[in-house]
Amino acid sequence: MIGLIEQDFKQRRQRLARTLKEGVFILCTAPQVIRNADTHFNYRWDSNFHYLTGFKEPNAVLLMIIHDGLSQDILFCQPKDPDKEIWDGLRLGPEAAVEELAMDEAYSIHELNDRLSHYLTDQTTIFSTWGNKSPLEESIVNAINDIKSRARQGVSAPSQWVDVLSSIHEMRLIKDSSEIAILRHGANIAARAHNRSMLAIKDARYEYEIEAVILHEFKHSGADAPAYPSIVAAGNHATILHYIENNGSLNKKDLMLIDAGCEWQGYASDITRTFPMSGSFSGVQKELYEIVLDAQMKAIDCIKPGIQFNDYHLCAVRALVAGLIDLKLCTGTVDGVIESGDYRRFYMHRTGHWLGRDVHDVGQYSVEGQSRRLEPGMVMTVEPGLYIRADSSVPEQFHGIGIRIEDDVLVTHQGVEILTNQAYKTVDEIESWMNQ
Repeated sequence: MIGLIEQDFKQRRQRLARTLKEGVFILCTAPQVIRNADTHFNYRWDSNFHYLTGFKEPNAVLLMIIHDGLSQDILFCQPKDPDKEIWDGLRLGPEAAVEELAMDEAYSIHELNDRLSHYLTDQTTIFSTWGNKSPLEESIVNAINDIKSRARQGVSAPSQWVDVLSSIHEMRLIKDSSEIAILRHGANIAARAHNRSMLAIKDARYEYEIEAVILHEFKHSGADAPAYPSIVAAGNHATILHYIENNGSLNKKDLMLIDAGCEWQGYASDITRTFPMSGSFSGVQKELYEIVLDAQMKAIDCIKPGIQFNDYHLCAVRALVAGLIDLKLCTGTVDGVIESGDYRRFYMHRTGHWLGRDVHDVGQYSVEGQSRRLEPGMVMTVEPGLYIRADSSVPEQFHGIGIRIEDDVLVTHQGVEILTNQAYKTVDEIESWMNQ
């Protein structure tokens, strides 16, 4: 069975406690967000909060009292309320939260302000977020002021308030075996969606029809939602990196670029595929596509523990530049074009990012001023591309072509595993699949 259980979340809290050693940790989940009038967007919890609790309801706070690296875990959540549950769905409630979430204690969220002063009294350090002017931050400040007002009684307030996010982010950067299994499954769902979109293009007239096919596969396969707004970009739209209107008509002579991934059990997938809507690449389309594919495969091949994060980007750039020079879209030597930055007319973004609970996941890219070295358990994307706008000064045959090829990869002890390898991407695979 793929998934996480309450003990997985408890172990994460224990790891965090060993890192923080002494003090009080406090973290709230994300607020509900109004879409318009009295209608909310579908609720999506805070990734850090869910990483430590597995709890998906709004209006919740995790508090950990840490001493000598051991923690007492306390959850504040919405109380059971039969009337409100009729309208908005069942609540877990504090009593059930203790057992189902492996907490030591749980209380109604309405008790937080009254209890906070007690938990913070005579503590030296608060580990939380700060600077975001949230209701929780205000509650912490009020509790500190309350403790200070009772100083004559011999009590003291915390003297340090430490931003805890970097500690959580470092934990999230290295995935364990359960997380990797979830990421694999989500990647397979997204791969099926991309493969289906290649077949659906034959009868489609608008970009949004393909977006609907992708969303159907996500939901039909049990995904929570798209991990980010899907990009379904035909023709020149593919030269817009974050094109999300998805309302253009289709010219079957053009390429289609789709950047879409799903969220499954709280983890994101992120795949981009580019394919000919006609079912066959034209000469120019194929030339550019194979340059990007070659760059991606060379970048993937160089990934292994110990290399720096920036190394595979540089590897992709060198391959792209060599291809651009061959097509006379850039002139000079590979090193010269890279040094001048001339290639950035056609490739203006980095080659990848961390992937996990968020599509652009957390974790530092640099350590002590140097590009971070890769370790087993890190997951990232590899996504080189070329983008030649319709108004470009290069020969017209290249105009309106945007190509990106993106896979999700896991750094292993042996090298790398491509999690999204079920999504077709070679020229032969794509053309055979589309013309079956």
